[in-house]
Amino acid sequence: MLSDIERRELEEAVQHYSEKRGAAIDALLTVQRHRRWISDESLLDIAQFLEMTAEDLDSIATFYNLVFRKPVGRHVAFVCDSISCWIMGCEQIREQLKKHYDIDVGQTTRDGRLTVLPIACLGHCERAPAMMIDQDVYGEVAPDKIDIIMNKYK
Repeated sequence: MLSDIERRELEEAVQHYSEKRGAAIDALLTVQRHRRWISDESLLDIAQFLEMTAEDLDSIATFYNLVFRKPVGRHVAFVCDSISCWIMGCEQIREQLKKHYDIDVGQTTRDGRLTVLPIACLGHCERAPAMMIDQDVYGEVAPDKIDIIMNKYK
């Protein structure tokens, strides 16, 4: 069930579209901001609010890589694996995260602090390798910078 706050925010979001379903991504991200991920129950509630099928909404949710259909940590670190970032050492960034947090890409730390996910491109090619934590993008990331960056996300 959508909370009163979520419902108010969704009502506001749909005002910007000629059809309710046009606000699908906004609606998914709104509910995710409150719950950290989109459960099957949340998806059904959002679909009903938007007057669309759950299947149609799920196809949008699973296509858009910033919508989480599985639980994630308090912070999500996206490691860019585009060709530019790969050439410049994104694998070293992933290895440092794995070593420091004892998790692989696609996993969440035991304490629920961090989830590490791949992303195809952050649009930061001129500053590769790049990573994004929550909404903060970092460029020219080196393994020795990981601890400094991650200290901001406890």
